[in-house]
Amino acid sequence: MPEISTLAAFCAATLALLVIPGPAVLYIVTRSVSQGRAAGVVSVLGVHTGSLVHIAAAALGLSALLAASATAFTIVKYVGVAYLLWLGVRKLMQREKGEQVLELRVQSKRRLFWEGFVVNVLNPKTALFFLTFLPLFTDPGVGPVGPQILLFGMLWLVLGMASDGAYAMLSSALAGRLRGSARARRRLNVGSGLVYLGLAAWLTTEKA
Repeated sequence: MPEISTLAAFCAATLALLVIPGPAVLYIVTRSVSQGRAAGVVSVLGVHTGSLVHIAAAALGLSALLAASATAFTIVKYVGVAYLLWLGVRKLMQREKGEQVLELRVQSKRRLFWEGFVVNVLNPKTALFFLTFLPLFTDPGVGPVGPQILLFGMLWLVLGMASDGAYAMLSSALAGRLRGSARARRRLNVGSGLVYLGLAAWLTTEKA
């Protein structure tokens, strides 16, 4: 069982990544704005069913393999750093042109679920977390790595559902404003960009 301080650090890192709008969050927000709260909740369930794929892959040894190989970990780490830097710069440079209205076609609940599943299975931000960040928190000295990864994965799942569920509730409640406010979207881009850059800087200091 990891120490409480390790679990707390993991939760903090997890929340820092989860609250930044990535492909999954953008999918949930757009569906919530377009079709309402129920559609947002179904999208959240689909997204985090997709998270189970990442958790299973990590628990079966992929993340543990990276943690045990300094060379492999370093390669993946710097790929992760480059990706975070790219995301951060892109967010900071992104400009909203005019009051663009966000609209999507109405989709069935089943389609919303499976689209959310696919979005997160193919989500590079989620894959980056499980391949790069998660191994930092495992410690072979406290027991087998596999169960630790499974525990951290379940924490990710709970925190992810809470965070994305909050996005779904808030965006459905503020649908009108989110559809039309370029200023609100710009502020979100700047905040997201700064967090991505901060995570990239932190990741460069970590060792396998």
